[in-house]
Amino acid sequence: MHHLRTLAVDTTALAAGRLARGAVRRVLHRGGSAIPGHVADAIAPRMLSRLLGQFDEGLVVVSGSSGKSTTTMMLAAVLRAHGLSVFTNDSTANLRRGISSALVEKADAFGRIRADIAVVEIDEAAAASLVGEIEPRLVVLTNVMSDQLDRFQSAQRVAGMLDRVAHTATEGIVANHDDRLLGRIVDGLAAPVTWFASRPALRAALGGLGYASENSGPRDDLRPITLLDAVDDRSAVLVVRGEPLEIVLPARGAHYAMDAAAAVEAAARLLGDRFDPATVARAFADMQPVFGRGEVVTVAGEQIELVLVQNRSSFQLNLDLLEPRPDQLLVAVGSDVRDPSWLWSVDPTALGHVDVVSGSKAHDIALRLAYAGVEIGEVEPDLAGALAAFLALPRPSHGCKTIVFTADPMRRVRRQLGLDREADAA
Repeated sequence: MHHLRTLAVDTTALAAGRLARGAVRRVLHRGGSAIPGHVADAIAPRMLSRLLGQFDEGLVVVSGSSGKSTTTMMLAAVLRAHGLSVFTNDSTANLRRGISSALVEKADAFGRIRADIAVVEIDEAAAASLVGEIEPRLVVLTNVMSDQLDRFQSAQRVAGMLDRVAHTATEGIVANHDDRLLGRIVDGLAAPVTWFASRPALRAALGGLGYASENSGPRDDLRPITLLDAVDDRSAVLVVRGEPLEIVLPARGAHYAMDAAAAVEAAARLLGDRFDPATVARAFADMQPVFGRGEVVTVAGEQIELVLVQNRSSFQLNLDLLEPRPDQLLVAVGSDVRDPSWLWSVDPTALGHVDVVSGSKAHDIALRLAYAGVEIGEVEPDLAGALAAFLALPRPSHGCKTIVFTADPMRRVRRQLGLDREADAA
């Protein structure tokens, strides 16, 4: 009888969520929304736990300060290439209501999802709040960054959240060996830990990857299993269980190569004897970037590169990768940057020139650019007007138009360009 009551509640919650999703699409003309998940969760608060616990090959949780979306996408693609069907929150909505919305989207009327395994990215605070509700088979921890201090106050607090998440793993943890804070929190866990890492000389040559606290080199008792050995633009070499593996990255940069190392190590843990390096290489060759992360789109016959930056580290890494320097560039910083003071820790000098600056924090980033000696063509806080002015510019003399934006203007720009792939569900 209890099972029937639970099924009835879940069925009602799913139906209500679908009605809410339809209403959002009709009224707001938007593909993605957190509203369906919020509605379903209000009716059946335990539904998320039940639906995420139904997969034969278990649940994988990916969490950390950055790289969650790309690592999740990469891992799902590699598992699919090996023949598994995968449920994932591919809209990148990683708060509770966003994950619930993805479940509403994929489940049938009775809450069944046709997939072998779930790979879900979860915001570090949201993941900590779900302790007691989820039992992941594997937890993948990407890193701890010194950012979002207005939200988390300290990197140590983020590490504490990830520590709680790590303790929910039933079979194991995959963690970033380069990150000293992750090394501290997984010490003493009952579940076995394996590692991904970068070659120390490579990381030093790249100027570090922005971790809150870095390990200078591998500890004898914590040898990495998947090692990033080399990276050049979109080409990377991983050493997996002692064997080299060459892959093509979906976007350029060492941070994406580290996401690949995390995904490959997780896949090796999950697949065991089924893991095939040649299949991994083919999966990466066919991979597209997560929307906004080095994505190149075509609008009115013209190519535009979209570069998402979410914190000091990703902003600096992505600016440093803009080589050759874009001939035409729009920079938009929005309301998701609640504390714009961190913009002053980014060195934008190499940009030289920005055609249009926009977003609700347009004047904040414009001031930073001006102090760095970067020439600014126009400051237009209204994103629609700024985008129209930018697209009206003549075709660049080399390369393509480039838009660098934070998360809020990323969603708005993609909608205005007709590229909405449920990117606004966060």
